[in-house]
Order: sequence, then structure tokens, then C-alpha cells
Amino acid sequence: SAYEMEEIHAFKGAEGDKTVEIHAEDTASFSAHVFKTTSEPHIGEVSYFRIFSGTVTNGQEVYNATRDGIEKMGHLSVAQGKDRVEVPILHPGDIGCVAKLRNTHTNDTLSTREHPVRLPQIHFPEPIVTFAVKATARHDEEKLQQGIHRLHDEDPTFETRYVPETHETVISGMGERHLEVAMSKLKRKAGVSAELARPRIAYRETLTAKAEGQGRHKKQSGGRGQFGDCWIRMRPTPRGKGYDFIDEIVGGSIPSKFIPAVDKGIQEASARGVLAGYPMVDFAVELFDGSYHSVDSNEMSFKMAGIQGFKTVAPKCRPVLLEPLDEIEITTPDQYLGDVMGDISSRRGKLLGTDSLGDARGTRVRAIVPQAEMHLYATDLHSMTHGRGTFTRKFHGYEQMPGEAAQKVIEESAKTKEGELAEV
Repeated sequence: SAYEMEEIHAFKGAEGDKTVEIHAEDTASFSAHVFKTTSEPHIGEVSYFRIFSGTVTNGQEVYNATRDGIEKMGHLSVAQGKDRVEVPILHPGDIGCVAKLRNTHTNDTLSTREHPVRLPQIHFPEPIVTFAVKATARHDEEKLQQGIHRLHDEDPTFETRYVPETHETVISGMGERHLEVAMSKLKRKAGVSAELARPRIAYRETLTAKAEGQGRHKKQSGGRGQFGDCWIRMRPTPRGKGYDFIDEIVGGSIPSKFIPAVDKGIQEASARGVLAGYPMVDFAVELFDGSYHSVDSNEMSFKMAGIQGFKTVAPKCRPVLLEPLDEIEITTPDQYLGDVMGDISSRRGKLLGTDSLGDARGTRVRAIVPQAEMHLYATDLHSMTHGRGTFTRKFHGYEQMPGEAAQKVIEESAKTKEGELAEV
């Protein structure tokens, strides 16, 4: 019973810099926690909440301290199976539901404007399996996006995001079966069929040597032409430094108003890379010479010259592929430790160390593994440890890819490009 519970410590105010005690009393200020959201056809979103203090009446206005908004509790109900029964008032400990709140989601706190509080949030586990998703029919793409965002509102362990580098929408969940069930629910509720595929990896490219060369753009077609000419020097910079453009022009061989156009052209070309179409990072470009025409030169001409300069010089700088790495922590019973460590090595992983957690909990293994080798790792770990192994992962950084593995990625990228051109 709520009346037998100890007091709860909530954050006071929308910002939550102080804490306040919440007591389960009818006379206290109203506070409730939204713990679940469902979506129903012809009704929309239904929010389920538990009251921790005070009372709420049908039609009352309450304050969402989490999102700083006012909500009206119209058609206040309690759930009985699949039916909802309207009630005039709810007390501490009661679980109620209300439909069509404007901007309230799972883990939000409802309170009053006079005494705003934020209750401690439910901690949801991190997703461990990721797939790329796309609608089977191209015209259903918008319905797919709306549907998967609604699924996330209903189930916070189901996550979705768009990855601009790979131009894919990816979904993550607690396992393959979890995502399969989510896709069948999507088909049933939103009428959208979706395909799941292995997500692409966001590789990068970089340089390992210095080189210089010319980028020249000249076009003459009746009337005013185009002319841009630049000489650039390219070199690698330390990992994580990003892109650096250095203007070394002296004597006005390129007017200063055209220099940003060269920079823009190089940046545009570097976004497409030279090996496999991935963005180039961690390199510096020096613009040290060039020439212009008093009539035919303009910004577009020098932008094109910058693009040509990059295409000429970058391949001479021994470009290489960089792959993203994840740092993973695996907890496994001791009897499966050998299998787990052997599997990490087979995935091109690098072991950082092991920590014994005691007899019952087993051993924690720390390692760095390429993201490309981590697809469906949760399923493989489950099989290896008979369901007793768990793991967490976080992004570690980018490192140069071994030659053989890089060659495979370059070949696959070339095949994909050929396929896209054939479709066009």
C-alpha cells in the first residue's frame, strides 16, 4: 500500500537542484509518475501513471515538470483488462490512465504548477542488438518513421535513430526476437512492412603521407568561360585533429575573395573520400600557389579547382581506411572464460584485461573490438555462456584498418556503387 511506503525523495522544481520528501497523503500536493505509454487505434496515446501523493480529479489541469507544460486530465480512468473505466478522483497508490495528453511521455512526472517536482526515473537497460530498417515499399517510408517512433514511446528499450553518414535508419533492442516482435507490431498497428538488414559501418578515410599537386578548372563555351587554378599540399595530422586549411598565398596569385571557395571545394570532395566513398578526416591542406583570369575566374571556378586538386593529390598521400572500435565489458561465469576470450580474438579484438568478481559472478573481461565484428554479438555470447553472460559497449575511437579487411570494404563499396549506377 502507498500509505505504508517510506517517503520518496524527488527533485524540487523543473530544474531539480534541490530534493523534497514525497508522502502518500491525500492532503499533500499532487505528484504522479508516468510509467507506461501505449498507442491505441482511434484514440491515440494512452498514458499510465501511479500517484505518489495528493489526489487528482477528472478534468483537472496538472503540470509536467519534466517537459515544462500544462496537461488536462480529461476522461480520467482506471484500467480493467482491455477496458477503461472512468473515475471522478484518484488517490495515492492508485494507478490511472488518461488519453490524448499533448506532450507527456514515459518517465515524466506530473505535479502542480505551485509545487513542481520530478520523481526519480525508471532506469531502462541499454539496447544490445542493432539492425538497419527500411520499408518494403518505398512510399511507406514516412509511415515507417512515424510507426517506429511510436514504438519507442511505448517501449523505451526499443530505440531508433537516423545515421547521416550511412544514410540509414537503425533500430536497437534487447535481442533479435525483441526486434522481430516490434516489426510484427508495426505491421499490425501501422500497416507497414519493414525489412531488417545488417547496419553499415561508418568508416573513415585518412592520409599517411605528404604530397602536392595542381587543381585546374577551365571551361570555355561561347561567351564568358570559367577558370580556376590552385596548387595545394596535403599532409596527415594527429588522430582526432580534424580538417585544417592553411592559406599560404603570397603576392596575390589567387585573389583573397576566391580562397574560401577553394577550401569549400576541398571539404566537399573530402566528404566523398578516395578509397571507398567514406569521409576523409585528420588532414591538413596548404594552398600555396595558383593563378586566375580577370574575366573568367569566379567562386564556382575555384571551388571546382579545389575539388580537382583534392582528387589529384589525395591518392598520392597513401590513403587508408579507419574503422570505428567499441570498448566492451563482458561478465561471464569462469567455466566459459576461455570460449569468450577466444571468440574476442577471432573478431580481431584486443584484450585489455580481466577482473575476478568472485565465485558466483565470474569474471569481467575488458576488450576493444571493431564495430564491424560486433553485429549480433549478444546472440553469440548468449549461446557461448548458456544465457549467463552479459556485456556493455561504448564507442572507443577510430584506428587504421588492417590491409586485408580494408580491401574487402573497398571492393564491397565498388560493387555497391556499380549496382546503384546500374539501377539509374
